[in-house]
Amino acid sequence: MAQACDPVVLRGLCRDWPSTRAAARSWPDLAAYLKGFDVGLAGQAFIGAPAIAGRYDYGEGPGGFNFDRESLTLGQTLERIDQAAADPGRASVYMGSLPTDDYLPGFDQDHRVAFLPSAARPRVWLGNASRVACHYDTYDNLACVVAGRRRFTLYPPDAIGDLYVGPIDHTMAGQPVALAAGAEPGDPRFPRFEAARDRAAVVELAPGDALYLPKLWWHQVEALDSRNLLVNYWWDAFAAGPDAPFVTMMLAMIAIAERPPAERHAWRAFFDHYVFRPNGHPLDHLPPSRHGILGSLAEGNYGKVRASVMRMLRGG
Repeated sequence: MAQACDPVVLRGLCRDWPSTRAAARSWPDLAAYLKGFDVGLAGQAFIGAPAIAGRYDYGEGPGGFNFDRESLTLGQTLERIDQAAADPGRASVYMGSLPTDDYLPGFDQDHRVAFLPSAARPRVWLGNASRVACHYDTYDNLACVVAGRRRFTLYPPDAIGDLYVGPIDHTMAGQPVALAAGAEPGDPRFPRFEAARDRAAVVELAPGDALYLPKLWWHQVEALDSRNLLVNYWWDAFAAGPDAPFVTMMLAMIAIAERPPAERHAWRAFFDHYVFRPNGHPLDHLPPSRHGILGSLAEGNYGKVRASVMRMLRGG
């Protein structure tokens, strides 16, 4: 699973979870099950006026979004979900990425997935019918549908140039979004997107189904029913330490992105040689004993490289 590079649908993976069985009986049964773990901690919820039909996105409202944010407990969120489901004239509610260790301690005991590392902890996402803008995650993701149907529209990482990605530092929930992914065909603002539109893979999941999403795959997520609950897990199977590829990319942006084209081209060759390694290890022509800090990270070189980088960043 950890070495896969394409999404995988896992039908029925979580159908025997206590939460999924409770949801199959009724939404009130699921709500009662969740409240049994609830410690009353408040989290941030998106509140959308009826006019947006659950499509949380950029807009003209406060902060440049088309929705408001409120601090709600899980119990309050469940109550607001019921109210909106019963009355289409009420504002919709969406609350996502709640770590169950904090909000629902004990929930993880009956919601474990055998092939995931123990560090991958469950998070819950609940709300009314919604469409969350197309985005990516920097971790591998297992998304498990507990209640309501979910539709995922997926694009591979290399489609990024055709998706017209929004700002990195002004986002709805932490990750940049693909502005073109929700546009109508032929939208003149996004001409390159027509090349990516046919690359989309659409997957619909029923309660009990799961989807494995490798890191950096773009995904638009639609909750199709009036009451929905999803549980997900994030992890990075190949992390050698606390340093993340995204942070490295940000640092490379300030160091390289605005240099002259010829110099950027030269640095690309060096990045390919030392980092992406299409032709293998850069010191394959020497015995391992002479690889120095380019030797295996697992053999202590991670710390040596990191210490060297930190000295450089401090100006030492």
